Amino acid sequence: MQRRFFRRMALVFVAFMALVITGAFTLFWSIVSALGLIRPGGQPPWLGDHPEGPPFFVVPLIVVLALVLLGRMFRGVARPVADLIEAAGRLEAGSYDARVEERGPREMRSLAHAFNAMATRLEANESQRKQLLADVTHELRTPLTVLQGNIEALLDGVHPADPAHIMPILEETKVLSRLIDDLRTLSLAESGALALHRETVDVGSIARDVATAFSDQGRRGGVAIGSLAEGPTVIEADPLRVREVIVNLVANALRYTPAGGSVAVEARGIEGQVEVTVRDTGTGIAPDAVAGIFERFSRSTDSPGAGLGLAIAKSLIEAHGGAIRAESAPGQGTRIVFTLPI
Repeated sequence: MQRRFFRRMALVFVAFMALVITGAFTLFWSIVSALGLIRPGGQPPWLGDHPEGPPFFVVPLIVVLALVLLGRMFRGVARPVADLIEAAGRLEAGSYDARVEERGPREMRSLAHAFNAMATRLEANESQRKQLLADVTHELRTPLTVLQGNIEALLDGVHPADPAHIMPILEETKVLSRLIDDLRTLSLAESGALALHRETVDVGSIARDVATAFSDQGRRGGVAIGSLAEGPTVIEADPLRVREVIVNLVANALRYTPAGGSVAVEARGIEGQVEVTVRDTGTGIAPDAVAGIFERFSRSTDSPGAGLGLAIAKSLIEAHGGAIRAESAPGQGTRIVFTLPI
């Protein structure tokens, strides 16, 4: 696009210079012819039947036509540029709704379209930043309120400083620590700064280990947990992060699966990638909420967590070059699938 734009400007400049030279030569020829400095037989053939030179009005006409043509060409560029300058100033001042009309030459329309796309992303990022700040403030308020209340009760002598009253304070500090760790992991993953310690790992083996680790919890809740591994499931990945993702998905599945249900963890090697599926027979998710479950702080009203688990899982999978999706319907359970390249 830059090359096309500069070529267009070069053509405009060449055309301008050609018109200027033509007008100057015509004016010069008219003057010398009017002064009789050129004999009638010596005129060039393009003067036709006018040995004394072209008529006087030809020179102003050429100049006017040149100015009109150049004015139209420069106006087609100047107006979009002026719009961009004004919109850029508004954007710099914090008005993220600044947009420009896509008009003018093709290159200027492309530039305006790129500016509008950039402004749209900046507006979305600013909205997400404000929402994140509000969500983090909300999530921190609850444990801090509990901590403040319990500590004040201990200091005022309302509660004795025994393990029964100190333990809730310790649990709330763990909640805060986990929330901060999750926010840090999510921030690093989304910014591309998360360090992945890749090594050769068997995803199928990790899936079986996670299913075994949750078997006691499932048995206490009356939920059967099974695992399956098929095909080559060995990849180069960070084993701790892969395990973290599967643990998160299985924990969510157990949370929303009632007694008598089941959770299955399946790993398959398919066409150059490993596909991991965590399937449950729980309550399911409403269709309008499925698309948003991987967003930060997205959670149901009865969820005890902060709503960061699936957002972290998505970021970790994408950091490995994979993809994750969810399929669900109310009353029909949920199926979450992620793929990792071999």
